Amino acid sequence: MAYKITLVRGDGTGPELTEVTAKVIEATGVKIDWEVMEAGVDIMEKEGTPLPDKTLQSIAKNKIALKGPITTPIGTGFRSVNVAIRKELDLFTCLRPCKSYVGVKSRFSDIDLVVVRENTEDLYAGVEFPERTDEANKIIELSKGKIRPESSISIKSFSEFGCERIVRFAFDYAVKNNRKKVTAVAKANIMKCTDGMFYRVAREVAKDYEGKIEYEERLIDNMCMQLVQKPELYDVIVLPNLYGDILSDLCAGLVGGLGVAPGANLGKDCAVFEAVHGSAPKYKGLNKVNPMALILSGKMMLDYLGEFDAAKRLDKAVAEVVAEKKFVTYDLGGTAGTKEMGQAIIDRIKNS
Repeated sequence: MAYKITLVRGDGTGPELTEVTAKVIEATGVKIDWEVMEAGVDIMEKEGTPLPDKTLQSIAKNKIALKGPITTPIGTGFRSVNVAIRKELDLFTCLRPCKSYVGVKSRFSDIDLVVVRENTEDLYAGVEFPERTDEANKIIELSKGKIRPESSISIKSFSEFGCERIVRFAFDYAVKNNRKKVTAVAKANIMKCTDGMFYRVAREVAKDYEGKIEYEERLIDNMCMQLVQKPELYDVIVLPNLYGDILSDLCAGLVGGLGVAPGANLGKDCAVFEAVHGSAPKYKGLNKVNPMALILSGKMMLDYLGEFDAAKRLDKAVAEVVAEKKFVTYDLGGTAGTKEMGQAIIDRIKNS
């Protein structure tokens, strides 16, 4: 029986990336009934919203989706569709593995890190008040001089519930995937309430895994330095939302950039798989961008479905094509287009 999966095409280069990725996944032999949906800038022009209700309803119904990249305006415009999907479906975990592949140019080799990022709280909750509003003025008054007049305000909030479930996910992931260590990252020396809570809850959760998984803590600024000096010391890294977003890009840089960085957003019974990179609208329709990140997100999806053999064959095919460097995109040192690289991976899968 085929898996019913929502395929969100996205915008910019999203449609061409999802088309190639869907074909690669199908080449593994896993039967999938794609329910194609739209989100992003293009559909907003038609329906007045970048996230139509029917798209969200499809993901909620099917419980699993593969999503192409979607443009998020900077500073103005609509809020992030990616954040909205995570919030609406309570996809509280953002899972971003960062793994070295031979043939991908990087200053490092043999990197194998996993970033576990909380997805629903922190500054990304979107509780903001513009300058000179009654709400902003009230908060400024309550701060008793700590906030300058006429400031705009963004509120950072953590809950014990949110901290506990993301840290426990990180430990459970470590156990299930034969990892050795979980590192909790925050800035509790300065933000003693929110980040202090994150560490306090993490320490309690860690007690349940004593003797199984090592636990340690790092401050976010120190962790950035540690990762570029000695990334081999780290394994599973768990962070609040904003730090996790920033650090996952740093880790992607360790393995060659966002073009090779897959991701998954996971909830209690729902999952959305997507590349870490954005929609790159200037390359739209040019058959130029690297499909590797979204294809590897598809590999994560196959693992999630329990199709471990298919996932392994897909990963092996990607590794072989990238190492050979014959049919890879410009960022990997080749001249192939998106479709040609995808076809080379398909050919490897079928010959495996």
